Amino acid sequence: MTTTHEAPYPPPEPPRGPSAGHGSGHHNGPVHGGGSGDGHNHGHGHGLGNGHRPGPGQGPGPGGHGPGSDGGHSPESGGGHGHSHSHGPAAPVSKHLRKVIAAILVPFAAAVVVGLVVLWPGGTPAHERTGVGFDRQTQQATVAKVESVSCTSVNASGGTPTGDTSTAENSSAQQEANGTCKKATIRVDTGSDKGRTFTEIVQPDQSRQLHQGEKVVVAYEPSAPKDLQYSVTDVNRRIPMTVLAGIFALAVVVVGRLRGVMALVALAISFLILNFFILPAILQGSNPLVVAVVGSSAIMLIALYLCHGLSARTSVAVLGTLISLILIGVLGSLFIGWASLTGNTDDNTGLIHGLYPSIDMSGLLLAGIIIGSLGVLDDVTVTQTSSIWELHEANPSMGWRGLYRAGIRIGRDHIASVVNTLVLAYAGAALPLLLLFSIAQSSVGTVANSELVAEEIVRTLVGSIGLVASVPVTTALAALVVAADRPGPEGAVATAPTGAQPAPAHGGRGRRRKR
Repeated sequence: MTTTHEAPYPPPEPPRGPSAGHGSGHHNGPVHGGGSGDGHNHGHGHGLGNGHRPGPGQGPGPGGHGPGSDGGHSPESGGGHGHSHSHGPAAPVSKHLRKVIAAILVPFAAAVVVGLVVLWPGGTPAHERTGVGFDRQTQQATVAKVESVSCTSVNASGGTPTGDTSTAENSSAQQEANGTCKKATIRVDTGSDKGRTFTEIVQPDQSRQLHQGEKVVVAYEPSAPKDLQYSVTDVNRRIPMTVLAGIFALAVVVVGRLRGVMALVALAISFLILNFFILPAILQGSNPLVVAVVGSSAIMLIALYLCHGLSARTSVAVLGTLISLILIGVLGSLFIGWASLTGNTDDNTGLIHGLYPSIDMSGLLLAGIIIGSLGVLDDVTVTQTSSIWELHEANPSMGWRGLYRAGIRIGRDHIASVVNTLVLAYAGAALPLLLLFSIAQSSVGTVANSELVAEEIVRTLVGSIGLVASVPVTTALAALVVAADRPGPEGAVATAPTGAQPAPAHGGRGRRRKR
């Protein structure tokens, strides 16, 4: 009969070399059950499991008892002497699974590289400027002087007011005639006309008022009369925008450290791919959907591996993101065609269509949905994959079903927050448009049926469906990869020679294993 008791003093070091008979010893560390544990122990002794349950059991040695027969995975401390064949912990993802993942992702990455080479535009195609909207020549300028003048003396209203204030136009004209306007002298700071000045009248009801010393952006139209060639179009916001970007970068680096630096590098590369590949390739007439798929895939591969390292865990996140992007592309293509969305809904898209009639505007809309969904998809897939890996680290005996159930519970919280974020982001961007519909007292059905709003609804819902689907897809992939792992020869350790110190079992404070 085996007896158990608490040792009143720290147990001695385990003896080295083989021995037989009774003795006392203490061994801390996980013991893998299943009959013989993680090695062979000859002898018998007494011990108590750290989890307050009996630790000794029938060992493989003839006529001997030793720890290791427990069918679970539990740290034990028990008595026993002898030699041990200890096997170190296998990496969570073995060579076999890494080869399987590489067999999928390497051809995909090669296809992305080929797509970049084939579709590379070599620059934005030139065209003759129209002078409309953003398609204008602009220069930097400074407000040199501002003086107050009577609106009547400069005829700011464009005509003599009639005194009838029943209409918005006449009411505004009456206020301007009775008010004080500003006469601003603007100095051009860049271009061939550097140092040239011109004047501009600022009416009292204008939303943008000019101030002396303020930096502004002016539009230049060479075909106009000399006095009308320049006009103020906007305020120069480069300094505050640069300062804000610097604060953002500093916050990312301070909090994220090296990982934050890598994230900023990945962000810069994403902008480079967008500006030097995606946009010029679309303007040159390439299929917007194909360009968006190739460009988004390149951004995804570079950003994920650069930020999270070249590992099996990152590769699973890449696979989950890729599957979700395919789903978004299929759904987007289906519902854009079914809802007869043209993608030509405002002045900017109308100008693009006028300058480049060959561009497929509905394809451009679908490309925007895919690119817009990519950033949030990365967040969801990486989070879900990391959750599964950490759950496996905490409980290596958990099967893929247990990992999936635990991971999906985490994913449900993520889904709720992400979907709400997407809807509110689109609503915030379209708030002026929604206000116009509210002013017109249009019904919800009328508002939703208009192409301008229906386009945003399709964009939101298709992207949200892809995000929701990415949670179970990525969670299942990660759980299968971790649970179905087959340790390779790299996980084994040679048998310890006679008289050598047994290899310590892996505990909770050991080094992080390769992922």
